[in-house]
Amino acid sequence: MALTKVTERIYYLINDREADRPVLGYIKGDKYSLMVDAGNSKEHVKKFNDSIKKLNLKLPDYIAITHWHWDHSYGMHAVTGKTIACEITNEQLEIMSKWQWTDEAMKKRLLTGEDIEFADTNIRKEYKSLQDIKVISADIVFKNDLEIDLGGLTVILKNIIAPHSEDSVIVYVPEEKVVFIGDAYGVDYYNNYKYDSLKLEELIYTLEDLEFNICFPGHSTPINKTEIIEYLKSQHKKICINND
Repeated sequence: MALTKVTERIYYLINDREADRPVLGYIKGDKYSLMVDAGNSKEHVKKFNDSIKKLNLKLPDYIAITHWHWDHSYGMHAVTGKTIACEITNEQLEIMSKWQWTDEAMKKRLLTGEDIEFADTNIRKEYKSLQDIKVISADIVFKNDLEIDLGGLTVILKNIIAPHSEDSVIVYVPEEKVVFIGDAYGVDYYNNYKYDSLKLEELIYTLEDLEFNICFPGHSTPINKTEIIEYLKSQHKKICINND
């Protein structure tokens, strides 16, 4: 599947549910380009890079990671540019970089709760050989937020409060009125599939205050601001009803 052009400066590779491959973004500045998320494997990165080359675009200079989960970060070792992650993400990447990739070690992590069955199942789908898995830490680490000048285009990375993960980072391009939110909108798979209503409220407030037209969720097609906020509010309403 090819890279889809959304604006003159924004492209994306659609997600693939077969092995839980997320959306990968491409932001084109006058001097530099930035990739949103590193994908879940070397093969995923290759698919992205091949799509870029077909459009005569240059490979990304920077790769921003939206959170630590394997499907967004295990391709980091295969990218060509500098990887960027917030402090919390990088701490977890450093932990995972020490993990052993054997059937026995993976099963043990399921028992200890270090990993979850959904991730384990999809990792085994993506990797024919577990020995091909390589987890690395980021080249550039930031706390809270980071602003990057790509040349005629600003990218703002911001660690926000969201229900999916403590290290959720959004990638905001104000000039293009575009935001990549990764999986910030989802449940917390590593905490009994919890959907924290207060964290969800914070995410809604964050997006309401942000000026954008197009939102890229991590595992679905782009939607507009009204649609993402209405969806999140409907999810919040369900939580409140279930908790009554």
